[in-house]
Amino acid sequence: MEILSAIIGSSDPAVLAQTSSVESKRQNYIHELINTEETYMADMSIVLDAFYEPMANSKVMTQEELDMIFVNWKELILCNTKLLKSVRVRKKMCGKGQVIQIIGDVLCENIPHMTPYIRFCSCQLNAAALIQRYTENSSEFKEIQKKCVQNPKTKGMPLSSFLLKPMQRITKYPLMIQKILQYTPETHPDRQNLEDALAKAEELCSQVNEGVRERENCDKLEWMQNHVQCEGLQERLIFNSVTNCLGPRKLLYHGTMYKAKGHKELVGFLFNDFLLLATPLSSATSNSLFDAKTKAQYRMYKSPIFLNEVMVRRLGEDDNDCLFQVSHVERVYNLKAPNLTERESWVRHIDAASKLFLDTEKQKREKLYNLRKINGVGRLLVVLLEGCDLQASDVNGKSDPYCEVSMGVQEHKTKVIQATLNPRWNASMQFTIKDLEQDVLCITVFDRDLFSPNDFLGRTEMRVNDILTESRTRKGPITKRLLLHEVSSGEVVVKLDLQLYDNYT
Repeated sequence: MEILSAIIGSSDPAVLAQTSSVESKRQNYIHELINTEETYMADMSIVLDAFYEPMANSKVMTQEELDMIFVNWKELILCNTKLLKSVRVRKKMCGKGQVIQIIGDVLCENIPHMTPYIRFCSCQLNAAALIQRYTENSSEFKEIQKKCVQNPKTKGMPLSSFLLKPMQRITKYPLMIQKILQYTPETHPDRQNLEDALAKAEELCSQVNEGVRERENCDKLEWMQNHVQCEGLQERLIFNSVTNCLGPRKLLYHGTMYKAKGHKELVGFLFNDFLLLATPLSSATSNSLFDAKTKAQYRMYKSPIFLNEVMVRRLGEDDNDCLFQVSHVERVYNLKAPNLTERESWVRHIDAASKLFLDTEKQKREKLYNLRKINGVGRLLVVLLEGCDLQASDVNGKSDPYCEVSMGVQEHKTKVIQATLNPRWNASMQFTIKDLEQDVLCITVFDRDLFSPNDFLGRTEMRVNDILTESRTRKGPITKRLLLHEVSSGEVVVKLDLQLYDNYT
């Protein structure tokens, strides 16, 4: 009995009596995830205090070299801080002495935003090589390393051991979720959430592994971050990141081309989500592309051309013209390749990338449509009226907010409202109720981004059973102002109308 009490965090005999052996094992693995997450976060914080700061203060390495080793360490900490905070909020909402029934949706929501791990893990081969080179050639570096390890917080472990922890952690999520799933019955309200979370965790691991394997691609994207100026965009463009729809960004093709009129030289960079045209500055030549030692710079010519809104075709009656056209909504680019072979390569690569982008979007829409075909005991009509005092996420001090509203596998989205912290969505949607006791309406607000996953602006939720109770008290639709959790500010105003079918009233 004492062991079971420790597992579920309750000493209430009534709670323990109602907890099956399967559920107790399920709770054990849920708490294992939470506890190991807390331990991991403590280790991540140690690195900044025990290694980064002493090494930075010693001036043994340049800031650029430190960035090669620690890459985006603080971003990793931020990712897991959000996950841990979400889990703690869910635990608190369950109430003292209660088991954690729903955890999968929290994992589903947070795992896709752990994409900074792709960049970190893909840079670790270079980081390890740099540490090895300094260890062999710098007595000053060896001395500062020795002092760092003597810090009691490190428990005698070297920096290299800590740098392996992010990769180790990201690969453990699928294993831990599988353990929870093993003791989650098919009829459990969290079953689908956990299956979705497992799929996303496995996808993230695949993306990380692919990032490690595609070292050359990552190196090129890192090079572009330092050598291609993309000023004037509403959001910062991180080349070596995940796209909004297609997984990790990949550089598919690149090369020199010219404007058909005026023969202005351009350099094209074709990614799996957009085409970027840049102009070489005075010190840049085609031979300087991706040269680690070059100081050459390039400047974005026009805003990136998204491939789900593009058409490409050959131009000119004479094949020797090497002309082709890229059409994007209201913009048209008439371009000229250096030769016919290059023109055919550009047309073929752009066309294939565009089709893949469109097909991926279509498959996601069809999957969502199929998931919505559910029988239930009633329906919940939701009108998401507005957001108030949302958190700013863009460089202009505003956000482009929209909401994802879900109940299990059912999901709806509002439209995006540009450049505001007080959007008025007035979006109507409907959900099928499967279980009055277990179903939860989740509302998550995001800032719409184009080049990376959308920024999190807070979440809130209501149990359907609570909506039912309040609806019966007020006898009709209710309007609620709900505080957004896990952010510094923000609320959403929502109108709810719960209607049960005749057999369940």
